[in-house]
Amino acid sequence: MFIEIKLAEKAAKIKVNMMRYGVVGLYLSMASSLSAQEPLQLWYDKPAKIWEETVPLGNGRLGMMPDGGLTAEKIVLNEITLWSGSPQDPNNYDAYQSVGDIQRLLLQGRNDEAEKLVNANFVCAGAGSGHGTGANVPFGCFQTLGELHIQFHHKQAQANNYRRQLDLPTAIASTSYEIDDVAYHREYFTSFGGDVGIIRLTADEKEALSFSVMLSREENAQVIVVDDELQLFGALNDGRGGTGMQYMARVRIQHHGGKLAVEGNALRLVGANEAILYFSAATDYRGNAFEKQSAELLEQAIQTPYEGQKEAHISSFQQLFNRVSLDIASPQTANIPTDERLKQFFRYPPGDNGMAALYFQYGRYLSICSTRPGLLPPNLQGLWAHQIQTPWNGDYHLNINAQMNHWPIEVGNLPELHEPFIEMIKTIAEAGRSTAKAYYNSPGWVCYMMTNVWGYSAPGEQASWGASTASGWLCNHLWEHYLFTQDKNYLAKVFPVLRDAAIFYQHTSIEEPSNGWLVTAPSVSPENTFLMPDGARASVVMGPTIDNQIVRELYSNVIAAADALGIRDTFVDSLEQNLVRLPPPVQIGRDGRIMEWLEEYKEAEPQHRHVSHLYGLYPAAFISPQTTPEWAEAAKKTLELRGDAGTGWSRAWKILFWARLQDGNRALEILRQLLQPAFGNDTDYSGGKAGTYPNLFCAHPPFQIDGNFGGTAGIAEMLLQSHAGFIHLLPALPDAWKDGEVKGLKARGNYTVDIKWQDGKVTNYHIHSTTGKPVDVLVNGNVVSVGG
Repeated sequence: MFIEIKLAEKAAKIKVNMMRYGVVGLYLSMASSLSAQEPLQLWYDKPAKIWEETVPLGNGRLGMMPDGGLTAEKIVLNEITLWSGSPQDPNNYDAYQSVGDIQRLLLQGRNDEAEKLVNANFVCAGAGSGHGTGANVPFGCFQTLGELHIQFHHKQAQANNYRRQLDLPTAIASTSYEIDDVAYHREYFTSFGGDVGIIRLTADEKEALSFSVMLSREENAQVIVVDDELQLFGALNDGRGGTGMQYMARVRIQHHGGKLAVEGNALRLVGANEAILYFSAATDYRGNAFEKQSAELLEQAIQTPYEGQKEAHISSFQQLFNRVSLDIASPQTANIPTDERLKQFFRYPPGDNGMAALYFQYGRYLSICSTRPGLLPPNLQGLWAHQIQTPWNGDYHLNINAQMNHWPIEVGNLPELHEPFIEMIKTIAEAGRSTAKAYYNSPGWVCYMMTNVWGYSAPGEQASWGASTASGWLCNHLWEHYLFTQDKNYLAKVFPVLRDAAIFYQHTSIEEPSNGWLVTAPSVSPENTFLMPDGARASVVMGPTIDNQIVRELYSNVIAAADALGIRDTFVDSLEQNLVRLPPPVQIGRDGRIMEWLEEYKEAEPQHRHVSHLYGLYPAAFISPQTTPEWAEAAKKTLELRGDAGTGWSRAWKILFWARLQDGNRALEILRQLLQPAFGNDTDYSGGKAGTYPNLFCAHPPFQIDGNFGGTAGIAEMLLQSHAGFIHLLPALPDAWKDGEVKGLKARGNYTVDIKWQDGKVTNYHIHSTTGKPVDVLVNGNVVSVGG
């Protein structure tokens, strides 16, 4: 049930009752009408020439990316657990002996000397991540499973009516075209029901289908045919010269009409009316019986009629995808191929508001497709890699990237997709106990800026990027999941992880001399450098602003969690005492900007891609136009000098910053830049080639999926915010998004929110709750208190 309340436009504050397990519905008098929503599809009028043009399919474990070729099709295959490398202990157990000397040098202002000591003694043991190319060291690398090749035997001819598309609401891709008056159609999906990949090929003329099927992998693979089943199997490098992870992939063909034959290590089908290819794969990660699993899943799929598989897939996928809808009034542009549409949006975003809605839902689609409970969280590539040595190992960078992958999860009404990351954090916390002991002789746990499926928690190979701790930032996710779900049973399970992270920071903080503040040391502001008075360039400091914000947030969250769970002890009391000794979350420099370090160093790169000192603006909630207007103004000045450009994920973060600053037009401008068509695939930190590839993957460059997820979270943040203790409707609505409607977004406190607006004003909204807890809502400049 729901309560309907009529509101006057100028109502200052109205209290309404909300029944337990009820729904609050509040309607303003105006009504808006939207045009029919465009299909949520990516589509193209030609085959993909490069991988960044192919469309991604995934069910959280298996991935397929077909290119839609005419005479030959290549489908890149993935399995989320396929990693080279092996478990290792990368900790340097003598490191703690040098921490005192490093801290002494920092206290004396000799940062460059301290950094030399960090690089010599306070880094990982061994090869670490291989400087981002760790496929053949113990750290390992997320790798492509291989490729499925389909060679068609129809005569080469001009294809007519070609269309290649990905339908987001069904997670089904298709390719269709005509050759010599024969209409061919292919349908692809990675089944959410049967956990296999399925490709159906049809033609509107009997006996028109003839093709060969092969499997391949660049290295560490064998391909054989056993009883009409293609098999690809092997073992990756363990990084020590031995055998690492084992894997198996299988393909079988079910056909109607025609004749199936084996030709070497290929299957050949001639003269069929219809054919269905089934792909199954598994690895022995965590001792999984991979051969048995891949065989059983394949057999079960073949025994299930195709339409039944398809229906089960769609039903399972839509249980997640259909929770949220977004429609922004716009001219109809769905008839334009997506790559061309991308170019038009970059030139003039208000001409295609539907592109923003499509991009938002594409991000939710990628989240659903790249992870699921019981599996791994999305890595730098999500689920999709086409290389043996993926960029930066396709690992989990913990100085923003893995976190950004999960920013749209809660607000996007997909809370169960946070679980794999939360489970990974628990695993890292266990490994991080040894790291805390090795580097600080400290209790609690700590991890640094990267991890992998093997539980790596040590620093990286170099101070400038590898010396930033990540444990506090990871705890932000543990707490945010509770804020959104209000699940106290969950909170009780993760409280020890939160508590022990705080124990580490409390134990290892030192007192800086100028103000007596407790600060971290040694640390860095992620990947950034500054110039010392003598012109020397350095990274290592004590108490960078991001650390001060994270530690303050962590201590506050541990105290709040203890209160929620009814826990009170001397440690919680000590955190309250420590809070008053921490630096303020924001210090404003002489130029009016937020300082990145304790001292006002000269920046070596004023437009650096990381803007870590604005952690307090997003994802934390220290900086707000309503509660801390002076800090908000300083944040604006910081962003103005930093500039709008940057790598893909950096642009996405800036969308969120400007959304939190309630400047929707600026947020939309950076969304435009994020969707700048990208054609280069080389690494370019200057951001000149960043943007978005034709398949809407984010170009770092090269591809990193974090920008997709950050952009999705940014769009949600423009429409709904709940971090400041109240629900704010349309806090950063751009002028171009004049009319629209969104349903199903989540706010902290476990509220589900629907909003409809016209001429930039909310016309009606629902707030759904299962608890009846009161909440203030800021709508059209007025505060409405609901519930209680």
